[in-house]
Amino acid sequence: MTSPHHPQAHSPALGWLLAVPALLGALITLVLPTAQTIWLSFQSGGVLRDISYAGPANYAELLGGSEFWRALGFTLSLTVIPLLVTVVVGPLLALALDRAGTWPRRAGRITLSLAVVTFAPVGIAAAWMRGLTPNASGVVTLAEGLREAATAPGTLRLIVAAATFGVVCALALIAYLPVLRGGSPGLAMLAVTIMLAFAVVAVGLQAFSFGMVLTHGGPQRATETLAGLSYDYAFRLAEFGPGAAVSTLTWVILAALGIAATLVAVAFRLRITLTSPDAAPDSDARIGAERAAPSPYGVGAAAGPYGGGAVFPGAAPALRPEWSSGPVKDLPPAPVPPVRRAGGPVAVAVGVTTLIVVVAVGLVCAWPWIDGVLASPGSPAGELQAQVNTWVPALVGAIVSVGVAYLGALGIGGLRPIGRYSEWLLLLFAPWLFAGTGVLGGANWQNMLNLDLVDTFPALVPPVLVSVPALLVLTLLCRGLSERAGRDFFGGVVLPSLPMAGILAGAVTLVNAHDLLWPLLVAQEPELFTTAVAQAGQLSAQAVRTPDAGAATPLLVVGVALAALVAAQLLYLDRLAIVRGGVTGWRPGPPAA
Repeated sequence: MTSPHHPQAHSPALGWLLAVPALLGALITLVLPTAQTIWLSFQSGGVLRDISYAGPANYAELLGGSEFWRALGFTLSLTVIPLLVTVVVGPLLALALDRAGTWPRRAGRITLSLAVVTFAPVGIAAAWMRGLTPNASGVVTLAEGLREAATAPGTLRLIVAAATFGVVCALALIAYLPVLRGGSPGLAMLAVTIMLAFAVVAVGLQAFSFGMVLTHGGPQRATETLAGLSYDYAFRLAEFGPGAAVSTLTWVILAALGIAATLVAVAFRLRITLTSPDAAPDSDARIGAERAAPSPYGVGAAAGPYGGGAVFPGAAPALRPEWSSGPVKDLPPAPVPPVRRAGGPVAVAVGVTTLIVVVAVGLVCAWPWIDGVLASPGSPAGELQAQVNTWVPALVGAIVSVGVAYLGALGIGGLRPIGRYSEWLLLLFAPWLFAGTGVLGGANWQNMLNLDLVDTFPALVPPVLVSVPALLVLTLLCRGLSERAGRDFFGGVVLPSLPMAGILAGAVTLVNAHDLLWPLLVAQEPELFTTAVAQAGQLSAQAVRTPDAGAATPLLVVGVALAALVAAQLLYLDRLAIVRGGVTGWRPGPPAA
């Protein structure tokens, strides 16, 4: 069913208008803080002494010494195992479940959803700290290796790998399954793999929570990360210049990764489409019949949800481009329908076995956290005030940043103000695709200080007005939807993409809520502590022997988040398809009678 609104043409001006909030948000909360950080990196001094211009001295000291390179090397080493899980385990798991059919694929989605909603870095690190107690036993005793400088780096790498195994597998599965559903994966799979690899490295470069909680960069600075080094300079030694220099160098690497990932998405012409929940059952014969069905696009065009066959709810009927008055055979072919394979007994057995193995490994890796949660005592970190401080600002920040990104995606991907080249506008945002709040933390903290907002509740809201990752995903989705929507922009693009905006808002809320660095910078009063900050403070108190590992994952929040994610997995994410190419650069006319 299409929208009841009368189809009408939309001018490129509306696309530009919708993109303006994203452009302004990026300018205010990304570009300007980056410029401030770069300027600070040429300063010396800080809170304890006067600030003066130092020129390139900070960079000369960092690049000429060993601290920065040691921190960079160790930080990159933390990403090796998660990267292998992403590019090896993720595709194999997705392939096995895709071949197995509907119920194993959905079982995999549901099972691994729990790893996403329970991933709380500070809470997981707190659980591993129990391995340092005299009566510790089992896997958690691996933490004993954190005591010595010779063994601490390798131990922390293993702990990070174990802590992230489940969530990395879950997110990789969410990314790879739509590629396999898209028909001929090939280059699309390659593009998604490259982008995910860049994302894993970028996230690892900003690692802060595990190192801060477990080792504080020690012993003897053997586990210092880039984020920890920047934090130490700026907020422990009160030397903003060197701290900003570390952040600037980190941002340069992140910017290169973000630009490269965006170029891959645009150059490969990736788009995300939404299929019918019942248009393509697990039957190879049905797929063949759909492809052979007559189509108004002529020979070779697809039927079913994309071509001249059945039209699924929320999509416009098959359309004929308004600029074309020539023979039908000259029209561009419609995109191929997604491939849905029937799972035979062998495929089902392989898929189920693969899932069981992954879940078993995930349980072993997560056992220190599970045991820690079961043994957690009550503490202020889990009380109502800390939960309010954690989740309300996180939700507000997510709604604002994803909402602004959604408007930008509708303008860039849906209305396409410069036609087939519209996706290249994403390059304006690409340098901040992977930049978190920490890399610009020094500049944003100074802005909060100048506004007299430090140690206030509003300061807990992450200082980002546009989520660039959400902008990229939603733009690719709106692009795919717009190619078949005709002039029914509301019914063909806005309504089908709205659930994805909600899903991404939920994801950003989880990320915001479990962040340690930003609330640590802006909240010094105990009544403003988030659960992550309260847990970290609890662990720094020598009297605390049993940390409250479950404070950041209260049962109510986990239950609501899990129910929402499972519903999203089954009702929406399982219908997505990532494909390449498609019909671009033309505006379809009104639906045929």
